[in-house]
Amino acid sequence: MSAKPVKKAVGKAAKKAIDKAPSEWKQKAKDELQNKATDKVEEKVQSKVNQASEKLAEVKENNAHNVHGKADDAKEKVQDVLLSVRDKLGNVKEAGEEFQKKISSSNKSDRVKGAENLKSVSDIKSATNIKGPAEVKKSTDLKSVNDIKKIG
Repeated sequence: MSAKPVKKAVGKAAKKAIDKAPSEWKQKAKDELQNKATDKVEEKVQSKVNQASEKLAEVKENNAHNVHGKADDAKEKVQDVLLSVRDKLGNVKEAGEEFQKKISSSNKSDRVKGAENLKSVSDIKSATNIKGPAEVKKSTDLKSVNDIKKIG
């Protein structure tokens, strides 16, 4: 036997009982029904508020985790940039020191030469060191247009 015919019969009996009940009972039943309805609405609202607060707590926790992760990434990037800047500044410092050394060494060359820096008699060219007519370039030794290498 299905529940539908039983529900119909109970519903009809309840309607007849309400119609024949005294007005005091009707008012009392109405008040009771109103109290139960407000309790149910309060329970539903409370459960939805609890669900919303749980979701909010989860989102807050996830955001906190993401913020800490991104902060760590940003910290690493800043440290990398600072290290590279420090390396570059070190290179600039070294280049400046080398430049100062070169400048100070070029100032030393302005000094008067000593006796050991003077050329001696053996450094002077003699008649045997002079090129002869056989060593002088001739017109055949000069490059012409045909001697130039072509590209490709």
